[in-house]
Amino acid sequence: MQFSPCKGGENCTQGGTHCQGCGRSHEEIAATRELIAGITRFALEMGYENVEQFTAFVGDKAAKKIRMAQAEQQGGGIGIGIPIGK
Repeated sequence: MQFSPCKGGENCTQGGTHCQGCGRSHEEIAATRELIAGITRFALEMGYENVEQFTAFVGDKAAKKIRMAQAEQQGGGIGIGIPIGK
């Protein structure tokens, strides 16, 4: 499945099970908003001034962990299960 970000505006719909603008389920959209709200709260609590660097780090780190988990799920993992690069 491909991620499709909401573009908002008149294409964004609340009815039914999926947004007509982006095609994602309303549950997925709500869960994504919760994740973003949590990251936002954390950055504010920490008082980060360099929010672009923080959010880029979080995005890069999450992408690496997701790719590793996907490889393991597909049987592409190598080694003896010792995590690398944490």
